[in-house]
Amino acid sequence: MRFHHIGIACLDIPEALEFVQKSFDVIETTDIIFDKKQDADLCLLELADGSHIELVSGKAVEKLVAKRQSLYHTCWSVNDIEQAIEALYRNGAILISPPTEAILFDNRRVAFLFSEIGIIELLEENLSAV
Repeated sequence: MRFHHIGIACLDIPEALEFVQKSFDVIETTDIIFDKKQDADLCLLELADGSHIELVSGKAVEKLVAKRQSLYHTCWSVNDIEQAIEALYRNGAILISPPTEAILFDNRRVAFLFSEIGIIELLEENLSAV
């Protein structure tokens, strides 16, 4: 597993985006898109140091935002998503969303698990690019 990004829950992506752009050295930003499978609006930002922030709003994070909790998940890039799910499961994680294609990541599959360190998103590597 390799760290990929941190997911931030927000009420309004343009407002959060403005804050991040003023506060950090953002070098690239995707369009804000709606992912029907995730039931969320999404935007991915790349920072000058190579790290990424995903802004997430909508039904998927409504309860977190209502509690003023902005940290939503950490995302880890994996070669084999099923193998990574099994390894996390053996360590006590609970699968909360099985692998599904994610429009923000060029339809690569993502899965979400709840663990001792919060929600973990697994992002399947684009094997054709490896």
